[in-house]
Amino acid sequence: MSRSLDTLLRPSLLAVAIALCAPLASSQLIAAEQASSVRAYNLPAAPLASTLNQIASLAGLALSLNPSLAAGKTSAPVNGQFDATGALREALRGTGLQLEQSSTGTYSLVAVPDGVMALPETAVIGVENAETAWSPVEGYVATRTAAGTKTDTALVEAPRSISVATRQQMDDRSVHSLDDAVRYMPGITASSFGSDTRADWLRVRGFEPTQFLDGLPLPKGVYANPKQETWNLDRLALLRGPASSVYGQTPPGGLLDMVSRRPSDVASNEIQVQYGSDNHRQINFASTGKIDDAGQFLYGVSGVIRDSGTQIDHIDDKRYNIAPSLTWNIDEDTKLTLLTQFTRDDTGITSQFHSIQGTKIDMPFGDISHHKNLGDPNYEYYDRTNYSLGYAFEHRLNDVWQFKQNLRYTKSDLSFQAITVNSYSPQFAGFSVDDQGNTGRGTTNVDEDISQFAVDNNFQGDFATGDIRHTLLIGLDHQRNNTNYLSIFGTAPDVNVNNPVYGLPITRPDRSTAFYDYDQKTRQTGVYVQDQMALDQWRLTLGGREDWVHTGTKFFNKGDATNTERDKAFSGNAAISYVFDSGFVPYLSYAESFQPTSNATASPTDSFKPTEGKQWELGVKYQPPGSKTLLSAAVYDLTQKNVAVTTTVGNVPITSQSGEVKVKGLELEAVSDVTDNLKVIAAYTLAKSEVQKGDFKGNRLQLMPNQQASLWTDYTWHTGVLDGFGIGGGVRYTGNTYGDQGNTWLGKADAYTVFDAAVHYDLGRLDNSLKGASLALNATNLFDKDYISTCDSFYCYYGDQRSVVASATYKW
Repeated sequence: MSRSLDTLLRPSLLAVAIALCAPLASSQLIAAEQASSVRAYNLPAAPLASTLNQIASLAGLALSLNPSLAAGKTSAPVNGQFDATGALREALRGTGLQLEQSSTGTYSLVAVPDGVMALPETAVIGVENAETAWSPVEGYVATRTAAGTKTDTALVEAPRSISVATRQQMDDRSVHSLDDAVRYMPGITASSFGSDTRADWLRVRGFEPTQFLDGLPLPKGVYANPKQETWNLDRLALLRGPASSVYGQTPPGGLLDMVSRRPSDVASNEIQVQYGSDNHRQINFASTGKIDDAGQFLYGVSGVIRDSGTQIDHIDDKRYNIAPSLTWNIDEDTKLTLLTQFTRDDTGITSQFHSIQGTKIDMPFGDISHHKNLGDPNYEYYDRTNYSLGYAFEHRLNDVWQFKQNLRYTKSDLSFQAITVNSYSPQFAGFSVDDQGNTGRGTTNVDEDISQFAVDNNFQGDFATGDIRHTLLIGLDHQRNNTNYLSIFGTAPDVNVNNPVYGLPITRPDRSTAFYDYDQKTRQTGVYVQDQMALDQWRLTLGGREDWVHTGTKFFNKGDATNTERDKAFSGNAAISYVFDSGFVPYLSYAESFQPTSNATASPTDSFKPTEGKQWELGVKYQPPGSKTLLSAAVYDLTQKNVAVTTTVGNVPITSQSGEVKVKGLELEAVSDVTDNLKVIAAYTLAKSEVQKGDFKGNRLQLMPNQQASLWTDYTWHTGVLDGFGIGGGVRYTGNTYGDQGNTWLGKADAYTVFDAAVHYDLGRLDNSLKGASLALNATNLFDKDYISTCDSFYCYYGDQRSVVASATYKW
């Protein structure tokens, strides 16, 4: 079912790309020069506000500018080599004004106090690392984010619940998947079906999140979805709550906003070798630096080679991934970064569909082994190839406006064959497992390919009207998705769950018997406007977006019948907050979402409305002045409408989209680089979900625990006998969940608590000749807790057993 790239990029698609891209010819300014970068300035004397805005915008600094202070004043010429704050101070010479930095990291202008003599400024102020929303982060605490706004915003001032996993967090915990990366965040559940090498099973505030990479959504199919390689990420942000007013079609629970590693003008190289449980063998590598002496061209490359077993017998986890990137600094106002990636996966169903009998229900034959493969390795496979090619283009038009454009083409091809035992069906004799452990099996045979073209264009203006400062965002994005999906169900010989026999003859059914066989094309266009306003210490954000979605599906297995859906939706958001000098930022926000029906839920005869969500959130963030600590608390009330529900009337089930789901909750989070030695992440979630209508009225949402709590700490010695040695430890509590709509005992999974641990040692502290070398040992589920992750009243899924991975890293 795969088709060539030339066929996919047909003339009509190219015409859309050219129409959207060519007139604008620019894109994302990822803080063109970081505030820490020393650069050449040649700015003449000019209106003070104009000069200050130009310097701050180029550097990605948050500058709070009171127009009345700058009115009528002229900047001093700025000529020479400066970092960003040095350039600002140079422009302020002779104006009677000076820079002042707040506890939240923003800069503002104040009058020089009477009687205070202005000291001469040095040409270059001390260079410090200045973080942007798209840059790497030192330590555990991110201070900037673009999640929810698409602009470089102070995290403490963003009026939404946002958690950020930094590169160091992921390295310290030896993260291998998105499931791993978000385990210590509030409001999200991971590995609902145990770790699955095919996909990440995530739920945010009760709903599956959309995944965004470098500002663009990743394609969503049935099985062939890309499984993001976390080694290639600089950071990962979790935005909780609706976000359609900026991102378009997204669920009400939230989204993941990931940022790829990007080229740097500071040369660095890294290689890591891992070995661990289940014959886990993996090599990670990354390299970046200048191509030419002037640094006009920068390169980056990272990747993973994995050849591993899994906790399930006869199922491997092989991955071959590489992500090259290239930055062209066209001039000081224009930058183009190419971002590419290729991934090949060869694996299987590690989550395994285990019968409830022998897992939740005690049987004479005993318990089904965690490791038992109830399929057949001679028949099963999961082969997926994914590649993407895109860029981030950024251009500053003048001292007010900048233009950003992200564009990417993604292709994912999958061929998949699997065998599963019969589900628990006591009403049908012969479908369940008998007392000796014998049961029937079925096959699932899938071919799927997804192609996606996505582009996002926006203009950002930073200006003032009177005393109100604005960050205005005006954007247009477009997506084209095409999914070919074939799914055929068949039968396989019976199996004994304790003694499976492999190699028996199994025949894949003919395509004419396919249950699903369709081609689906989706076209989406959205126009959005957002204004982030500041008046003194007040912050007000208003935004709105209009989306048009066209979905056409052709069902080959139903006589080439077709279905066409045309959806249009407006989504809005509003938020207000106040930034106290003490570091407290309370906020109140309202946001909306919508999400059209897609994939196999469509049919040639039925029409489905998009689900709609809305949320009120009241929260407070606290960043103590001068600290690397961020404390957050939020309460929210979330509603999703147009949910499909079944109501039984006179023994006749009637399905309609009249359903409604409510979720209310409390989330607490603390992230802190307490000292140079000690780092801490803590989170707590209290949530209540309730179905409002239908046969399951009053029940909880599936796979959503009422409570969660987690704590991770890492302590590293930098002096004394233990210099260079560090230990880490974590504990994760997940409350009970229901995997079925009926909230029955058969669908209930009990609460569980697991522990993680790590030790690491910087060999360079032992001997200078070993500088850059380090060793680490990471364990998840340290005490090998035996638990069931999920039951759905048909099957149960074991939680992950203990895994220990040793790694050796060398950086230079």
